[in-house]
Order: sequence, then structure tokens, then C-alpha cells
Amino acid sequence: MVEQQKQEPEIPYLTRFQVLGAMGATAIILLIVAKLSLYFGNFSLFSWKWDERELLLGVGLGIIITALSGLAYRFSPPYRKSADYYLELVLKPLALPDLIWLGLLPGLSEELLFRGVILPALGSDNTAVIVSSLCFGVLHLSGSQQWPYVIWASIVGILLGYSALITGNLLVPIVAHIVTNLISSYLWKMWQLSKIKS
Repeated sequence: MVEQQKQEPEIPYLTRFQVLGAMGATAIILLIVAKLSLYFGNFSLFSWKWDERELLLGVGLGIIITALSGLAYRFSPPYRKSADYYLELVLKPLALPDLIWLGLLPGLSEELLFRGVILPALGSDNTAVIVSSLCFGVLHLSGSQQWPYVIWASIVGILLGYSALITGNLLVPIVAHIVTNLISSYLWKMWQLSKIKS
């Protein structure tokens, strides 16, 4: 009789320092790419202006994305398996205060690159939203079995892309991204801690 072994992750589990370092390095790289693209490109960045109404719109969009993610997690086993793998890889080693960095660093750097630079560089139209969103989805690929999570990230990219396109304000997708990361990671972390206690 052959014993069934637990499948090892394609990417080895990381330490807290490695996850925080990777987030920081990725944020810096994305910001450099964005700055170089703006310097050498022939397009302008979406404006980033403070507006209370659009700030609230970003918060609302972040809450909607989080709720939709929760529904996908509950009703789609392939997405749940893929999300658990990704979240365990990224969130498990982090302490609760680290989740602030998980909200801020990707929320700022990824939005600046994907919605701030790539979207206008591709023409700020429907095709640009789809292409930039697919690139955003692929950024979240952490293994060959992670396609459901990549598809979900691409859908989120489309929502964030249209929020930038419709409002013309990069503040909306940045806030939505930060809110989504903060709430989703906090809820997942609390759920994991409650499983350990029970």
C-alpha cells in the first residue's frame, strides 16, 4: 500500500523577514519600473488627487472586492485551494502589524505601475484595461497550480482598471487595493488563528 504524502509547495515556505523583504524589494522594483516608464515613455500618468468622495469610492470598491473574494472562496473549491496556498505562503509567517505593510506596499507600487503607468501607456481604453489586468494577474502567479488565483487577480485588476479609467484618479484603485489587502489578510489570519485555538 502506497502512503499518500502531503504535497510540498513549489516555492518553499518563507520566513517573516523573507516575506517582508520580498514585499519591500518588489515595491521598490515596481516603483523604479514605473518611474523609468514615465521618464522614457510618451504618455502621462493618471492624476492622483485627494478627493473625499473618491476616497470613499475606493474604500467602497475595496469592500466590494473583499466580499466578492469571500464568495469565490466559499463557493469555488479550485479558487479556495489556490487562495489558501498563496495566502499561506505570504501571510502565515507575518505578524498582525505586518499586515499594514501588506496593504500599503503592494497597494501603492502595483497601482502606480499597472493602473498609473501601464494603463495609460497602452491607451487608456478597454484593451488597455484587459492587458494591464492580465499582467497584474500573472504577477500573482506563485506556482503552476495557481491559475484560479491568477484569474481572480485579473478580474480584480479589471475592476481596479475601470475605477481609474472612469474617475481619472489613481487614488481610487490605490485605496481599493489597500483596503482589499488589509481586510482580506486580516480575516484570513484571524480565521487561521481561530482554527489553531479550536
